[in-house]
Amino acid sequence: MTEAAAEPGNAHPVRYRDHVRRTRTTVRPTRRTDLVSARAARLVRAARRRGLRLPPMVWDSLLPALLLLNVVTTRAPRELPVAVALTAALALPLVWRRRAPLTVFGAVAAAAFVQWLMDVQLPADTALLVALYTAAANSGRRGTLVAGAVVEGGALLACLRWAAEGAFLTPFVAVTATVVAAAVLGVNARTTRAYLAALEERAARLEQQQDQQARLAVAEERTRITREMHDIVTHNLSVMVALTDAAVYAQHRSPDRATTAMLQISRTGRQALTDMRRSLGVLRTDEPDAERHPLPGIAQLETLAEQMCAAGLPTRVEIQGGHTHIPATAQLTVHRLVQEALTNTLKHTPTGTHAKVRVRCSAETVTVDVTDDGSCPPLPGPAPSGQGITGMRERAAAYGGKLRTGPLPGGGWEVHTRLDLGSIGAASA
Repeated sequence: MTEAAAEPGNAHPVRYRDHVRRTRTTVRPTRRTDLVSARAARLVRAARRRGLRLPPMVWDSLLPALLLLNVVTTRAPRELPVAVALTAALALPLVWRRRAPLTVFGAVAAAAFVQWLMDVQLPADTALLVALYTAAANSGRRGTLVAGAVVEGGALLACLRWAAEGAFLTPFVAVTATVVAAAVLGVNARTTRAYLAALEERAARLEQQQDQQARLAVAEERTRITREMHDIVTHNLSVMVALTDAAVYAQHRSPDRATTAMLQISRTGRQALTDMRRSLGVLRTDEPDAERHPLPGIAQLETLAEQMCAAGLPTRVEIQGGHTHIPATAQLTVHRLVQEALTNTLKHTPTGTHAKVRVRCSAETVTVDVTDDGSCPPLPGPAPSGQGITGMRERAAAYGGKLRTGPLPGGGWEVHTRLDLGSIGAASA
């Protein structure tokens, strides 16, 4: 046995090497072909990108150039001058067809009529269809009908002169169909462009309206927060000031009463902080305080009255009718109205004044009356911050109510309003 036969893997060494060589020779051209194809594809994509960036006039110049090249390469030398002149008259105006479509159509139609008079047939007659398409795409219905009628008349004259004997109908129908197709394509392009322009205008208008609505929403939210902060800060500070004065007055004569007043000041301050966190908690989704402490409503008027009594304004609350069916926002409005009215009474009436709060609830309305018997009525103007009476009027107006304030016949002051729960403004409040 030979050495080659002794090794199983080399039983046919010559054939194995030939197979490897053939495999390599078949793989290399495939890889080269793929590389060439990839490069060609990249070149084509680059050419497309560059071509799309060309001005429209460059694209409009391609058809006249091709028509002139066709005439130069196909016509006999003796026919070349006339053919080139007519082709140029038919095709060159297409370069400016986007700028002046009707003028270009008139020039091409005139050149086509001269061509018909000279009895010369040219491939450049397709320029008349292009001009018709451009006129239909850039003019109104009247311009499209006039241009279509001119081209159709030219088609009739051309078929009468150049159609074979006895074969007039077939070419005339074919040319007419081509004319109608060009006009319809132009009208469709104009309609599509107008539709897209209307969509863009509508989108821009909607975006502007959304911006305006967003700005209005921001302004309304800012007003709401300002009104809430005014009610919370003004009321609690007024109570704290009254309690502080009482504590200072009683610190030597009655230390126990002074201690009670100081504790009440502390509770009032914590309550003010809680109310501020709750009011501002809607601005933060991760604020749990707004969920732990519900919005104050009609049920909290008794607590408000106790707070005012501790501050030196004896207050009695009378609630008529059930209030569980009243929305939380309406109850908050009632609470803030009473709170602001009692705060004004506390600030502007002498010691010994008594206040009374009466709330009458029904299925559709809530009536609020806050009266006092002070000998010196509270000032009818707004609070020093400018948000007192104005904020109360805004809250009442949100539910279709009108705030009425004024002195009572027998002395004292009255704040009256009636909220309509079914009003349109209640939904927006």
